[in-house]
Amino acid sequence: MLAATAVSQSMTDPLAGLVLGDVPEPGRRPGWSIVRVVSSSLNMHDLWTLRGVGHPPDRLPIILGCDAAGYDEDGNEVIVHPVIGDPDAGRGDETLDPDRALLSERHNGAFAEYVTVPSRNLIPKPSWLSFDEAACLPVAWTTAYRMLFTQARITAGDRVLVQGAGGGVASAAIKLAVAAGAVVYATSRGDDKRAQALAWGARAAVPTGERLPERVDVVIETVGEATWSHSMRSLRPGGTIVIAGATSGMNPPADLGRIFYLQQRILGSTGCTRGELVALLKLMDATGLRPVIDRTLPLDEIHKGFQLMIDGRVTGKLVIKEITT
Repeated sequence: MLAATAVSQSMTDPLAGLVLGDVPEPGRRPGWSIVRVVSSSLNMHDLWTLRGVGHPPDRLPIILGCDAAGYDEDGNEVIVHPVIGDPDAGRGDETLDPDRALLSERHNGAFAEYVTVPSRNLIPKPSWLSFDEAACLPVAWTTAYRMLFTQARITAGDRVLVQGAGGGVASAAIKLAVAAGAVVYATSRGDDKRAQALAWGARAAVPTGERLPERVDVVIETVGEATWSHSMRSLRPGGTIVIAGATSGMNPPADLGRIFYLQQRILGSTGCTRGELVALLKLMDATGLRPVIDRTLPLDEIHKGFQLMIDGRVTGKLVIKEITT
């Protein structure tokens, strides 16, 4: 089968380690299911793997791709929940299982014609959701859902700042927070991405680092060093920053004095549970929300897709099409 495999890692030339070619189809194993992949989507996680961040080189080669939607062995349309873990080991939450792994970390991922995952990780795809839309959800949209509703526990009327409008998680967070009745502010360096954030329902979209009209209750942070000080200054006393990534750097000044004096909360968030993906689907059904898709590319153009991501020329999600339905 055709697959996109990470064979080496480089911080300066990550795409040099991405090889598109034929690999053996996955074999059957007890308790696991084989999925014929229709659509998948790019995530920053894939790029970090190619750069050697958070992915040991001894786990190479490995097929990339965290997101998948397709057909199970009985021909049912399914979405793959990408966190492979044991809920019992995480006190009911598989994301807290110390031995958890995201698809493509220890097990071959979804940039292939077939992928195999634990059978419990398969969720029926609703008929109102296309395969391309479904492939955008498992990582980016569920990450945003968990940040907003499980960790920050937003309610209608809350003021929410989303840093870095345009990324997959950020675009999902804007649309989900607006659907929940929050007042949303967004930041971006690009005029087009700020305009898009307004179109998604943000009350205001400002250049990165610019002062907001008011302080916010919650900050959704995935950028890291480049926006951290702005996130801290924008948060009201007693407010919450939820962080699920740090694409611009991992070690900004902590500003501990501000945190304890203003009694602010900093919460980490990683992935989602199977139940949260199901809850997200229910919310989307009730509200009519759909993912933002920048474009769709065939699997044999995956290098082009990664380059668009590296260049910052993607708004929303970039879908990779394995087969045409």
